[in-house]
This record gives sequence, structure tokens and C-alpha cells, in this order.
Amino acid sequence: MGRKIFVSYKYADKLVKPLNNVWGVTTVRDYVDLLQELIGETDNINKGENDGEDMSSLADSTIASKLGDKIFDSSVTIVFISKGMKEIYKAEKDQWIPWEISYSLREQSRNYGRSKTNAILAVVLPDENGSYDYYITENPCARTLHTNFLFDILSSNMFNQIEPDKYRCPSCGGIHYRGESSYIYSVKWDDFYSKQSFNHYLDRALRIKENINQYNIKKNINKYV
Repeated sequence: MGRKIFVSYKYADKLVKPLNNVWGVTTVRDYVDLLQELIGETDNINKGENDGEDMSSLADSTIASKLGDKIFDSSVTIVFISKGMKEIYKAEKDQWIPWEISYSLREQSRNYGRSKTNAILAVVLPDENGSYDYYITENPCARTLHTNFLFDILSSNMFNQIEPDKYRCPSCGGIHYRGESSYIYSVKWDDFYSKQSFNHYLDRALRIKENINQYNIKKNINKYV
């Protein structure tokens, strides 16, 4: 049975690993195209930002009309984490990805029904050097996510389990987490990109959603960052 998926991404970000099958400069949009091929026709995919429309002059109601219907009937949002996903000199409220995540987390009403909060999966793309270190650092006994790099609404919904299962690692002495400590789970593209892995990680995100009451969910963007 197909699942309806919304994909949030910075379409023009060029700070990604070049793809062999792409002529010219590889952008995040090229990875979205690979995702579309992977999903095939059994799943319905709806893409987010694709034209670089300036948001700075748009009213909240206009943003709502542009995003609400696209996200309303989806059950999963995949957000591509890429090195250049944030425009650092532009407020987060004037960029599409925070709004797309916000509407994915909200419940919306229509005459024909009400939507629930989406499951959200963060798929991390390798940078122009093929590295994930800008966001994920692998350690011998755990991995570190550099969530301060992300938009606020993304980082706020990671490590947000109300009662996380923590333990002190006997090897490094650090505090680690067991289980699903984040509502938004992060996976590397290289671990995600196969039909079997794709289904595995989507199912994982959906299982987390089933336990949404275990998490402090932030649904609105911070308009002061």
C-alpha cells in the first residue's frame, strides 16, 4: 500500500556530493529525483520548495494556502539535511523549510476531515567532499548529531523524548541514549538509499509517530531567529 510523502529540501543547495549521473553541478534537487525513482509509483510524493520564491513579503495566510493542501493528506515528511540548507543571513521565518516542517507537525482541518501530525524522517546528504561530519560525527561507541546546525524547529524536535533512557558509557564516560530519543530520526543517505532501507526507516519514523505522546513536540517556528 502506498504512502503519501512530503519532501522538504533546499532545492538549489550545491554543497552536496556530486552524482555520477548528473550533467553539470549536482544540487539537492538531484537527490530528490533519485528518491522519486526509488519510491516509484506505489507511493505518492509531493515536493516542497522548488522555485526559490521569496517569502519575506508573504503573509502567514498566504504561506498556509501554499503549504496546507500539499501537506494535508501526507502521513510522512522526509526532510533532506544538507550543508547549505540554511541561508544564514536570512531569518528562519523567511525560509521555506521551517514552515514546511511546522505544517507537517500541525493538525489541520478541512471540510472532508482532519489531518494528524506527520511522521518526520531527516535524511542527511553527504557534503561536497562526501562527508557527513558537518552534522553527524561517528564515535567508537555512539554518534553525535550537531543539531545546533539545524533550523530551530528541527533541532527542537530532536532529543525531545519526555523520559529518555540515558546511560553512562563505560568506555568513554559520556551520557548516551537508548531507544528513540528524538521525534525526528536522522539517517545518512548512504544508509537510506535502497528500497529495503527506505521502507525500514519510513517504518521506523511511523513507529515513533505512534508514540508521539512520549515527546515534547514543537509545532510552530520561532519568528525571532
